[in-house]
Amino acid sequence: MLLLVVALLGAAAPDCRFDRAAMLALDQQAFDQDMDGGWRALSKRGCMVEAADLIRDWRTAHPSDKPDARILFWHEGQMRAELGQTEQAIALFEQSRKPADKDQAWGWNLYVDGSIAFLRGDRAGLERARAALAVLPKPPELANARGPDGKPMTVRWPMNLNVLDGFLRCWGQSYHDAYGCAAPMSVKKG
Repeated sequence: MLLLVVALLGAAAPDCRFDRAAMLALDQQAFDQDMDGGWRALSKRGCMVEAADLIRDWRTAHPSDKPDARILFWHEGQMRAELGQTEQAIALFEQSRKPADKDQAWGWNLYVDGSIAFLRGDRAGLERARAALAVLPKPPELANARGPDGKPMTVRWPMNLNVLDGFLRCWGQSYHDAYGCAAPMSVKKG
């Protein structure tokens, strides 16, 4: 018991300070897709509450009805799920859905369905979403996919199936732990 108390006392809290004005001034690409910047820099330091709140505040400061802006609901939802704020996470995940006619080939909404089913403890719903995602044919656009460097790459298909498989493999664990059970989504550069 004493060792546990010492370990807890010795664990330093992460430094969650950041320049709020600078973060809110970033465009969506820099704020959301820079893997070492934007809200992700806070998340990587273990500042999940701050990251979730920052995403919410950025969305409020930059309202958009563009389809690509929905990903911010998703990313805030992931932070909320990590924090155990399940109902908030589910509501945010729901807002990340794509219109059906824009998603038929990609399966994003099936990934959303499976993730929500996991958070609700609905294994049958997760299995249904996973099964439907697994049989989606690869969209023709991916045949000639190119990476950020312009070189050809092979995209593992279906996207996000690895996450739903991880949820099933680690059923009953927290969102954080089960998400960590996903096999890496690898891409091969040609």
